[in-house]
Amino acid sequence: MKAFMDELGGELLASVSRSFYLSIRFLPAALRPPITLAYLLARTSDTIADETNAPVPVRLKHLRAFRDALETGAPLEGLREIAPAHAGERLLIGKAGRCLEWLAACDPADRSEIRSVLQKIIRGQTLDLERFGDSTHPASLQTAAQLDEYTYLVAGCVGEFWTRLCFLHDADYSRRGIAEMCALGINFGKGLQLVNILRDMPADKKAGRCYLPQELPAREHWLGVARGHLDDALLYIENVADVRVRFACILPWHLGMRTLALLVREGASDRRVKVCRAEVYAAMVLAFFAAFSNPLLRGMRSLVEAAVPAACGQNYRIRPRAIQASGDS
Repeated sequence: MKAFMDELGGELLASVSRSFYLSIRFLPAALRPPITLAYLLARTSDTIADETNAPVPVRLKHLRAFRDALETGAPLEGLREIAPAHAGERLLIGKAGRCLEWLAACDPADRSEIRSVLQKIIRGQTLDLERFGDSTHPASLQTAAQLDEYTYLVAGCVGEFWTRLCFLHDADYSRRGIAEMCALGINFGKGLQLVNILRDMPADKKAGRCYLPQELPAREHWLGVARGHLDDALLYIENVADVRVRFACILPWHLGMRTLALLVREGASDRRVKVCRAEVYAAMVLAFFAAFSNPLLRGMRSLVEAAVPAACGQNYRIRPRAIQASGDS
């Protein structure tokens, strides 16, 4: 099983997410296996949910079967109806049963946390298919509460899971308590997901779906909400003690902030913004140094803010912090 774990944590992980593969290699050894496995299982359910060549009822059927297999440990029925075009995702689907075997072999505490977060993620994916699965009928979320629920289920719960797992393996993970860090971690995940929603609005519009709620559809408002969540993400990173975990957190936070800046600059354009590869590599270098220093970390934020137009107004600002930073490291 160890050889298989090494295979899944290496070649398979790299085939479905090279950026995450690079980040996870810097994590402490005790955290790498459970976080790798959780990511692979989440990508499996995501691949099932996103396979547009399979009808929605078929995808929902396989999501339910995958959810039940995660919970009970029962063998997973064949996923022949899920045949993604991406080679890495095809390999992942083919290895889904082995990933479940790995889960069964995990430490019980790790296994409990992985099962808990996957149940939430699959619930979010199921809601997404039920609401937006029929592309012939345009649909929109109705309330801000629905959007908040969705961003929690598909991303906020991941920040919570990450935090609980880190405290499980390192009692000195943070200078703050687990409850405070979980709250900040939830907002970390929500912020990244909200940035993705805002970035993907043009494509979603063409597909007949809108995640911004009808009761409060203003794009500028949600840019501000995303910024507030990413400010909480910065506070989260500032209070993580282990520099390796800090590095793994800094890169997605910085790319989220940079994407948000591009969205503000672009305005209500139909063009999909994207951080270029050269910027990603530069961010990795900066993240290495910022992992050792909170002042350098805030300097990374200042670099992004310098690129944000001053005309963005009151909807895009640093939100007053409910929890103040407790010092620099």
